[in-house]
Order: sequence, then C-alpha cells, then structure tokens
Amino acid sequence: MPYNQDPELLQAALIGLQHKLSEIERHIAELRGQLGGQPAAVPAPEPGVKKRTMSAAARRRIALAQKKRWAAYKADHGKPAASKPSAAPKPAKRVMSAEGRARIVAATKKRWAAFRKAQKAAQAPVKKAAPKKVARKTPPAAPAPEAPAAAPAAE
Repeated sequence: MPYNQDPELLQAALIGLQHKLSEIERHIAELRGQLGGQPAAVPAPEPGVKKRTMSAAARRRIALAQKKRWAAYKADHGKPAASKPSAAPKPAKRVMSAEGRARIVAATKKRWAAFRKAQKAAQAPVKKAAPKKVARKTPPAAPAPEAPAAAPAAE
C-alpha cells in the first residue's frame, strides 16, 4: 500500500489482519483435531491484540448524538405516513341483499346442472366396442382311420 501512508490506517489494517490470521489458525487447529481424532487445541490469543471495548460514557454520547440526528431528520421530513390520520375515510363495505344472493345461488345451481347434464351426455354414447373377431386356426383334422383292405375277390 504505497499510496496510503497514514499510520493510523496502517495500524488498524494490521490489527484486522492479525485478527483474521488468528481465526484462520483456530479453524486449522479444529480441522487437524478432526483429522487426527484428537481434541482441537485452540491457540492462545496474541498478547498484543486486545479486544477494544467502549466505556459507558462513550456509548451514551453516541446514543445521544444518534437521537439528535433522528430528531433533526424527522423535523425536516415530517412524521411517517403510518402515524398520520388518513384524510379520506374508507368507503363503507357494500352489503348484498337476500334477494340478490338468492338469484346468484339459483344461477349457480342452474349452471352446475347444465354442466353435469353435458358430462352425462358425453359419457352415454361411448360404448364398449365389441371385440374384433379374429380368424382362429383350426387344428389339423385327424387322418381318417383306414378301412381294412377288402379281400381279393375270388376268381
């Protein structure tokens, strides 16, 4: 990274890379343990790399700053549409009369009756065709029994 020589940025990059390296070493140790059948020995964390924590005061300052930013945003853009009361009331739901419903039911029954009648008519003409007659070979006739030869006539 010759184009970026900011020491703080380089230090942060170094810490991040060291963290990734320790994660990779931990995964390698787990895999070796699985291959060898031995329990995986997790390497101890680097002594120079510490987990960064934030003090309660710092968290509070960040929270207050974020609340201030949201208050300014909401003041500029107004309240969200969900919290505003709707200007036009919803139109009343339409109600069907009993007579109209009865007409719809009657028409539906009439359509289904016609459909079933058409189905039955389509099935009625279809009859099972008679099996084709196939010429069968007759077994060869048994040879007729030979009649005994007549005795020669006496002369």
